[in-house]
Parts: sequence; structure tokens; C-alpha cells
Amino acid sequence: MAMDFFEHQEQARRKTGRLVLMFIAAVIGIIAMVYLVVAIAYLYLNGQPSHAQGGGPTLWNPVLLLVVGTAVIVIVSMSSFVKISQLSAGGRVVAESLNGRLLDGGTNDPDERKLLNVVEEMAIASGVPVPDVYVMDREQGINAFAAGFSKDDAVIGVTRGCMQLLNRDELQGVIAHEFSHILNGDMRLNIRLIGVLFGILVIGLIGRMVLSNMYYAGGGRSRSSSKDNGSAALAILGVALALMVIGFVGYFFGSLIKAAVSRQREFLADASAVQFTRYPDGIAGALKKIGGYSYGSKVTDPHADEVSHMFFGQGVTSWMGGMGATHPPLDQRIRRIQPSWDGRYTEPEPSKTSSMAKPRDTQASREAVRKRAMVALAAMGAGAAIDVAQHIGRPTEAHVDQARQIIDDIPDGVKQAAQSSLGACAVIYGLLISQDEAIRQKQEALIRESAEPTSVAEALRLYKHVREMERSAWLPALDLAMPALHNLSAKQYEAFKRCVLGLIQADGRMDLFEWMLGKVMLNRLAPVFEPGKRRRARAKYYALRPVLQPLTVLMSTLAHFGSREYESAQKAYETGMRYLPFEPKPAMLDAEACGLHELDGALEQLKLIGPREMRAVINACAACIKSDREVTISEAELFRAVCDSLGCPMPPIVVGQV
Repeated sequence: MAMDFFEHQEQARRKTGRLVLMFIAAVIGIIAMVYLVVAIAYLYLNGQPSHAQGGGPTLWNPVLLLVVGTAVIVIVSMSSFVKISQLSAGGRVVAESLNGRLLDGGTNDPDERKLLNVVEEMAIASGVPVPDVYVMDREQGINAFAAGFSKDDAVIGVTRGCMQLLNRDELQGVIAHEFSHILNGDMRLNIRLIGVLFGILVIGLIGRMVLSNMYYAGGGRSRSSSKDNGSAALAILGVALALMVIGFVGYFFGSLIKAAVSRQREFLADASAVQFTRYPDGIAGALKKIGGYSYGSKVTDPHADEVSHMFFGQGVTSWMGGMGATHPPLDQRIRRIQPSWDGRYTEPEPSKTSSMAKPRDTQASREAVRKRAMVALAAMGAGAAIDVAQHIGRPTEAHVDQARQIIDDIPDGVKQAAQSSLGACAVIYGLLISQDEAIRQKQEALIRESAEPTSVAEALRLYKHVREMERSAWLPALDLAMPALHNLSAKQYEAFKRCVLGLIQADGRMDLFEWMLGKVMLNRLAPVFEPGKRRRARAKYYALRPVLQPLTVLMSTLAHFGSREYESAQKAYETGMRYLPFEPKPAMLDAEACGLHELDGALEQLKLIGPREMRAVINACAACIKSDREVTISEAELFRAVCDSLGCPMPPIVVGQV
């Protein structure tokens, strides 16, 4: 059975631990080499080497080792910390360092529109925020990457060659591969790897800097320089050259670390892409075009080597050959996807597929697609033993069909407005405007006071479109607006956040949709605009007993929300609790103790449980809400908001009798 989201999270945690060990080993090796160089220079400058018990010269000097070791640790650690801090703003820093251009959501370019459509479908099918999309206009090779610390600040980057030379199915395969890295926690490891490798290489950079300074300073040195000064300069020169050699050795080990961390994950991401799309020819076709293209997957930007482990294909040729390659050979990747491949690559031509052309399998009627998706998404159905958590981080072709159907159902006016930052704000305002006339007037006044002057008219215009939408499309409309909201200035974000909270509180109470929209939206925007919230807390509990109280609040809230009578709520609660591995089970709380405020507090604590425990909690929640064999839109939305709050990307859920 394929590895699921929670197993990937556990594996990512173990890989991070191995990365730390490799980093420590590399630092110890650097300390040893630097100490050897400095000790030799020290003996050379002192003239008379030190002796140990009357013996010959010795390089052992504990004090010098302590000084050198401390200096190396401080330099390497601080360099890594500074580099990671520079990348803390999210994936856009990586994209901009590669000269990526942020795509405008309102673009009419067919290739760009095709790319954006594919990314939107994959995001909604995966249950993650729609990421910003960047194009590297100068790059003719076929390549792509995903970068960021989390799904909330992730970006997708593609080369111009990738966007123009791949047809829609091939492009979807590449994007699905990159979404696998987003879903499986690979991006955070990749960002840390950039910082670690920079820290290892900085010693060599110091040697190069010292050598450069000596070269320019040497021009003004007097010929009458003393012999001692000449000896010192010679020693410094030797140290600088040696540090450069050490930097070369650091680069060697850094390449090995990148290769060790990256290769196997590329096989897993390829397999996930096939699972997402159920169309092996898509990603296999992209790989074949890389093999048959004169530019291959090459990325020429000077910063490409630094992030080479992030790319879809081998972006930079390693001087170490296969030993330092960050990606498996193309033929191996293709044969794992298509074992019967004949070994022939494909010479690519610019794709003539229109961005608005229907994907390969949607020539059937919309109703046929809907029925196929509903059958395939029956994981929320009436099985005795369900495992809804298996779909988290593992969307299928049916989820992509469902996502495409949802996007088609959103009015064009709403989709167009969501492509600009102020229009996206208006979309959110439109979702929150009340049908009650008195409350609506109060909300209009609030928008006039807090938002841009044009926002009131635009929000009221979109309000009419929103009311025409299926309720199941409300949250996807929020998803489509997320990339444009990322482009708000800090001042605009504060005004927007203040206005949203005011609209929610305008009637003096908070209903489920308002709570859910605020929870999902602010959770996703906070990592971009609020630095203190860019890191998800590490798992603290690897058993459920320590979080029994918040778990009881969560399960009781779900049971009461989905049931009109106490008896049915009790049945739902007991059904869900069967999936939790402890005895005795706590009693269900009264409805008065299960408000949205209490649910907020419970979710904050449950964020700290481990991956395996999280899986059990998600399955328990699903069992609870489907205990009556029916999932309403509100229940599905609440379940998604719970999953999103816990950091678990849930694909679309079929509602209705199942």
C-alpha cells in the first residue's frame, strides 16, 4: 500500500533528524580540516614547534582546537540561521531568486491561463490553498519546483519551456508531482537543506574573500616589508588557499547530502502524480520530452545550483556525475511509471492545446463526470470500517474531476474578481454580507469605513453572484481568491482583516460558516503577513490521553452539530469514539459546553499531537458526522475547517445521502 500523508509526515520528521546528523558530521569534518590548517600555520609562524615530553613537533594544541572549533561552529551555525531566516518569507523568496515572474491571475495568455487552470484544479482537489505561480521566462529547459515552509506560503514555479512545450496532460502530471512535495512535507526539508549547505560552504567563501583582499592589498605593499610580515602574509595565503580547498570538500559533501535527501523522494512524487491523475502518460510524456529536448531540464540561473534538489528534473549537471545527481536517471523514472516503455524519447514542439480546451476525459457530459466523482468519493459513505484519513494528502482523479466541476460552477464574475487583490477582498465581503436588510446596512457602513472606496459597490455586486452559487462552491471561491490576497500590502491586509472580523461580528453572533471562513482564511494568510505565525508547532503528544479534554470537546461539538436530538448526538459521539484507542471513553459533553469558542481552544491543543494520533482523530471525526449515513454541506464544511486547522489538507467531500 502506498505511503499516506501521516506516514509521510513521520518520515519527514525522521529525515530532518538524519539531516541534522549529516550536518553535525560535516561540521566535525570541517573543524578537523580547519584546525589542521591553522595548526600548521601556527607552527610555521612560531618558528619552533611545540614539543610533547621531549618528542618531535606536534600539531596537538587543545586551546587552539577549542578556539577553532568554536569559531567554525559559530560561523557555520550563524550562516545557516541567516540563510534560513532570509527564506522565512516563504517560497516566493526562492522563486524571485531564480528570476521568476509572478503570474497575474487575470492573464489572457493561453499558456499562462492553461498553467493557472491546472494549478487551481490541483489545489482544490488536494484541499490546500491555491499557491502563487511563477514563471522563469529566461529558462528554455523543461523544469518546475515547489517551494515554501508550509502549504500556506507555498509557490509553484515553472520554466517557460515547461509551460509552452508540454500539453495539458503532461503539465498536469508535472504540477501533480510538485503538489506531492507540498502535501508530503518535502518543502520544509528542502528549505532547511539550503540553509545547511550554505553554512557548510561558507568556510570556502571566507577563504575566497581573504584571498581576494590579499590580492588587492598586495598592490600597495612596500618592497621593504619585513621578513616577518612576509612570513605572516605567506601563512595567511596558505590558510586562505586551504580554506578554499576545504570549501570544495564541503561542496562535495553538500552534493552528497542533497543527493541522499532528494533522489528517493522524486520516485515517490512521480508515483503520487500518477495516483492523483490516474494518467501515467502525462508525467511520463513530460519526462520523455525532457530526454528528447536539446535543453533538457537545464536551468541556467546562477542560483540554480543552490536549489537544484527542488526541481522536477536535474536542473544542474553535477561535476560528480551520477554520484552527485539530485535526481534519478530519466530512464529509471520513466520505466517505474511505464515498465513497457520502448526507450525512445520525444522531441517536443510548442503545445497547441488551448488553455480553455477540455481535458482528455471530460468530453462526456457534466452529469456523467459528477456521477463518476460521487461514486469514487464514497469514502465518506456507510462502510463499517472507514479510513477517510487515507485521502488526506492523496487526492485522486475523482477529486480532480470534482474540483474541476466546482470551479465550473463558480460564476465567471466571481472568478474574474478573485484574480485581483481588491476584487478578492470584495469576494470575501460578498460571502459574508447578510440577507437581513438591517444587518446588511450595518455591514455596508463597516466596509465603507474600513476598506477601499470601491469595495462596497463591488462587494454588493458580487453578493448577488454569490447567492446564485451552490453552497458547496463558497469555500472553493475563497480558495481561488487566496493568491490575489497574498498581494495585499501589510496595511491593506490589516484593514482587510479588521473588516472581515467586523462583518462576522455585525449581527452580534457567529454562525458556522462565518467561523469556518474566518478560521480557514486567517490561518492561511497569517503565515504570509504575520511572521510570528509562520511556523507550525512541533508535535508534542504521541498519545491521546494528554489531550483527552480537547478531544472530548471536538467530538461532542461534531455530534451535537450534526444531530437534532440528544439520542442521535449520543449515537454519533459513541460511533466516533470507537476509532480512538483508549478506554474508558469519556462521556459526551452537553451542547452548552461545545460552542465555537470552545472548539477553537480544543483545536489549538490538538495541533500538537503526532501524525499517527492525528490520523485516528480524523477518522473518528469522519465516523461521527456520517453516523446517520448522511453528510450535509454544513457538516462537510465543518469537517474541512477542522482538518485545515489541524494542518491536514482534506480533498472535496461528497455531500448528501451516501
